[in-house]
Amino acid sequence: MNTAFLLFLIIVAGTLVITYYAARKTKTTSEFYTAGGGLSGWQNGLAIAGDYMSAASFLGIAGMVALFGFDGFFYSIGFLVAYLVVLYVIAEPLRNLGKYTMADMIAARFDDKKVRGVAALNSITISIFYMIAQLVGAGALIKLLLGLDYTTSVLIVGALMTVYVVFGGMTATSWVQIIKCVLLMAGTFIISLIVFAKFDFNLMHMFDQMRTATPLKEAFLYPGNKFTNGLDTISLNLALVLGTAGLPHILIRFFTVKDAPTARQSVVVATWIIGLFYVMTLFLGFGAAAFVGKDVIVKANAAGNMAAPLLAKALGGDFLFAFISAVAFATILAVVAGLVLSAASAFAHDFYGHIIRKGKATEKEQVRSAKLASVGVAIVSIILSLYAQKLNVAFLVALAFAVAASANLPVLVFTVFWRRFNTVGAVTGMLVGLISALVLVIISPNVWDPTAGKAILVGTPLISLTNPGIISIPLGFIGAWVGTLFSSKRDDVKYDEIIVRANTGIQETL
Repeated sequence: MNTAFLLFLIIVAGTLVITYYAARKTKTTSEFYTAGGGLSGWQNGLAIAGDYMSAASFLGIAGMVALFGFDGFFYSIGFLVAYLVVLYVIAEPLRNLGKYTMADMIAARFDDKKVRGVAALNSITISIFYMIAQLVGAGALIKLLLGLDYTTSVLIVGALMTVYVVFGGMTATSWVQIIKCVLLMAGTFIISLIVFAKFDFNLMHMFDQMRTATPLKEAFLYPGNKFTNGLDTISLNLALVLGTAGLPHILIRFFTVKDAPTARQSVVVATWIIGLFYVMTLFLGFGAAAFVGKDVIVKANAAGNMAAPLLAKALGGDFLFAFISAVAFATILAVVAGLVLSAASAFAHDFYGHIIRKGKATEKEQVRSAKLASVGVAIVSIILSLYAQKLNVAFLVALAFAVAASANLPVLVFTVFWRRFNTVGAVTGMLVGLISALVLVIISPNVWDPTAGKAILVGTPLISLTNPGIISIPLGFIGAWVGTLFSSKRDDVKYDEIIVRANTGIQETL
């Protein structure tokens, strides 16, 4: 316990030192929102990977694989393949068209308050959804490691993430993410190596042993243990593969570099790191199933979120357990800081700066607004996370991916690739995608279950789908298409302008 507490203090102290030095360099809106665009490709690639490899990846997927076998690995596959969509569809055009937020990209073509306002609303909603998952993981982790109750744990993480953003902005957030990425990869590699050694460094031997190592027996290696509904499985994978390209906290990372080629380099670096990490989640899950056991995992946390730290304890004793838990803690801190920043940027830059102040807000006013928004977003996320304690964090993040793919991706794609697309289509597509995804989640088994304690509320769900993606993602595209066709407004000239910018990298001031 003393070792664990010491490592936690080192992590917190180190990140606060970073924040202190970053705060001295964070004066302008550009420095606060995007670190002045001064990160190199490899730095931003590490930061993107650090931002992306969240509690869902490290804690949630390991738990899912340990408890459900192959079905848990769906998350690893989906999260990794998603970066191909980002690389080939979104990265360069976004960097050329935007400045601070996702709404900037869309506003480059549709200079309309309604478009910017709805895009900002989407960013805030998705960021809060995603943040709930991180805070749930944080609560379970600190409860297991330090013996603090769940509510206190969530409040500690919530307070720290707010400090990083309010004082250090994107510079502090980026360096916390870079350091966390290195620590997470190192910790995951160490555990994976030990697990692989237990199976005599033989993959076939590992798979053979897993056929009898869990209560699921041979079924552990096949799909169908958790996702018994084929439609729900497709829905989940659609959300995972398409959702990353609509996540605001990932998209704003492309503004922290100087140009589009560097943005592409960032994604390539991030994809290699993320790919290696998700391959290793298989070892984490198999190791937890074989050497910790389902009963111990479920006893520590019913959703399986503590499988990786428990595996570290089983293989390396208290020190490795403390180190891995501290790394997981750093993981959560880094990701939630990025989420708070993306939501605060959407509020301060888009709502306050462009809609309320009509572009006349001073830099000082925008930064102050962003800091106040950071506090507000943190409070809302903390309150909501207190009701989601029993849900798996990978599962919660999958819901955020579904909302992102439904509300943001259709408009981003049509903005760059469809000449006929117009303002009405953009607003319609974003609202239809957002509302349909949220409504489908609210009436789903995630919220309602006849058995008390299995969901947020007791009752019968109106639909059986646990992930809305298969319905809400097409609805987002259809809404954008129908809204465009039923409107006479044309934006062809603006389209020609943004295509030039997207292809040549010309950066205009928005």
